[in-house]
Amino acid sequence: MERIVITGMGVISPLGNDTEAFWTRLTRGESGISFIDTFDTSRHKTKIAGIVRDFDADGYFGRKEARRMDRFCQFAAAAADQALSDSGLQLGSEDLERVGVYVGSGIGGIQTLLDQHQVLLERGPERVSPTLVPMMISNMAAAAISIRLGALGPSLSPVTACSIGNTAIGEAFRCIRSGGADVIFAGGAEAAITDISLASFGNATALSKRNDAPERASRPFDADRDGFVMAEGAGIVVLESLSHALKRNARIYAEVIGYGASSDAYHMVATHPEGIGAYQAMRAALREAGVRPEDVDVISAHATSTELGDRSEMLAIKKLFGEHAYRVPVTANKSMTGHMLGAAGGVEAIALAKSLQEGLIPPTINQERSDPDCDLDYVPNIARRAQLTVGLSNSFGFGGHNAVIVLKRYTP
Repeated sequence: MERIVITGMGVISPLGNDTEAFWTRLTRGESGISFIDTFDTSRHKTKIAGIVRDFDADGYFGRKEARRMDRFCQFAAAAADQALSDSGLQLGSEDLERVGVYVGSGIGGIQTLLDQHQVLLERGPERVSPTLVPMMISNMAAAAISIRLGALGPSLSPVTACSIGNTAIGEAFRCIRSGGADVIFAGGAEAAITDISLASFGNATALSKRNDAPERASRPFDADRDGFVMAEGAGIVVLESLSHALKRNARIYAEVIGYGASSDAYHMVATHPEGIGAYQAMRAALREAGVRPEDVDVISAHATSTELGDRSEMLAIKKLFGEHAYRVPVTANKSMTGHMLGAAGGVEAIALAKSLQEGLIPPTINQERSDPDCDLDYVPNIARRAQLTVGLSNSFGFGGHNAVIVLKRYTP
């Protein structure tokens, strides 16, 4: 059966707008959380987020094209451009019917919707932009990338909330393995830090209110965690069949060897308190990969910094891994990036691929007071060198969507 590898990566994030900048800050244990300065937060309970800074959309796309893309779509297209360049693919010599795009967004173009609703209220229906709908709908990230690349192959925009990136990568993995494509750009994008989103999450008591210390607000597994921190960005990888990658002598970051998906079938927003769905998705991913739990060298946790979410994920890990759960390092990228929602899985897959390639595990920062229910090895505060072969990445989303991928350090 065809092996599937990662040959290109692109990142837009609160830690930097390219893969190397992101990786450098992530492994230094730096936080990308800051005060929100894009709208008035005076009446909000939470005033902090992981905002993408210094992103020049006009520079990426030109002013005319940029104005026809919502911010989430701009992030996705920019990350895909980076991934293409990084991969070394020469699309002019590719069979474009064999090149696909699997990229989703959880919330889509919400700022465009808000802006045009204001136009409707203030100036009337005659002034509402005809581009509202195509800028707002979440499949436009995949569409924009496909158009820019001229990719004629399978195109998919999964909407599985915060597990989108892993869903996209996992489904792309299976598509290539079954012969449906040679190359697929896969991942997720999000730009939902808006007045109304912040209000809704805040009123749901889901967000951290540690406004006096933004850098310390996202603290997965720490006893003093008080909620997640919203963030934005995009993470896109280029997946290829190994035979296709070898034919063009491509650089290979890592191999995708397994994918598992499940549903909690439990609640609209809460994770199952015993982590049943998370356990099932991890188990399915390892089975497909042909890997035993004790062969896993590192786990990239979903770990949003909510009390129930972190605890239920730990229960799932302990149930599946048994005593090995206490020996395998568990890292939480969201401690530094915040929760990038639909972009999280793609970005965290990139971090895991870099970990396997370089033998370096990013830390979980803000580990200050132990939670007795979260008692595993979280690589506290300082990155760690380690011999790494197999890594597992968890992503879970509202509605009980769970998606897990297994990556392996590439060996010929």
